[in-house]
Amino acid sequence: MSNEGVDKGRRRLLVATTSVVGAVGAVGAAVPFVASWNPSAKAKAAGAPVKADVSKLEPGQQMIVEWRGKPVWIVRRTEEALENLAKLDDKLADPASEKPQQPDYIPNTPVRALKPEFAVMTGICTHLGCSPTYRPEIAPEDLGEEWLGGFFCPCHGSKFDLSGRVYKGVPAPTNLVIPPHAYIDDKVIMVGVDPEETA
Repeated sequence: MSNEGVDKGRRRLLVATTSVVGAVGAVGAAVPFVASWNPSAKAKAAGAPVKADVSKLEPGQQMIVEWRGKPVWIVRRTEEALENLAKLDDKLADPASEKPQQPDYIPNTPVRALKPEFAVMTGICTHLGCSPTYRPEIAPEDLGEEWLGGFFCPCHGSKFDLSGRVYKGVPAPTNLVIPPHAYIDDKVIMVGVDPEETA
């Protein structure tokens, strides 16, 4: 059989084009398949767990994830912030978190956390449902010399420390709520699951 008249350049072009189109088609088919593994918007709204990668969160920084349509704050506290928590007890309405709003596995200590370094709490004020602002600075002019960092709700003036504990004499009646959460590893927090479920 003779190869005369065969355009090798054209053959290579057709083979390459067919390969590229096939690869694009395979990726196009795989994307919806892989996406189907992720929870739907409806499932997320109903409370499907949400992963938060805290590996790049620097001390003093806050990140926000959404769970059940609410903001969940994750704050990486500095050593100074952790030391300051015990200094606030006499200024707080419920320093030992005795009111039943946090999961049983969270210790009733000033840190209110599975790991002292990371505070995890729902970012909704317990007064009228506003979202307080993160104010980590110490003694800012507008909050006074005794402010050691925390959250301030500009709607009605409620104040919370960096563990979400409410100050005395403000409209908010209780501490910020701690959602169920667990550490998958040192870098990932899963919001919406009990630690016992991941053990």
